[in-house]
Amino acid sequence: MMQEIFYTIVVGALIVHIGLIAVAVWRVWRGDTVMDRLVAVDAISTIVLAIFVLLALIERDALFMDTALGVALISFISTIALARYIANRKMF
Repeated sequence: MMQEIFYTIVVGALIVHIGLIAVAVWRVWRGDTVMDRLVAVDAISTIVLAIFVLLALIERDALFMDTALGVALISFISTIALARYIANRKMF
């Protein structure tokens, strides 16, 4: 009984996160400024990270957690690089 409730809650959270990605993609597409779009891309990467964690809970597979860590690392580096590019108009 408890497993079914847990599974239902996790699947519901997965559906909510997919909806949040749709909202963030809309913000990337229709963002007013470059910074709005950068924040939306960062939000998308964070939501994708959360989706990988939810998939790890559903599938009971640690590989999704490793993938989430990789996504977090790439997201952090790309956010720093893009913010620096926007601020200085040069990459490094």
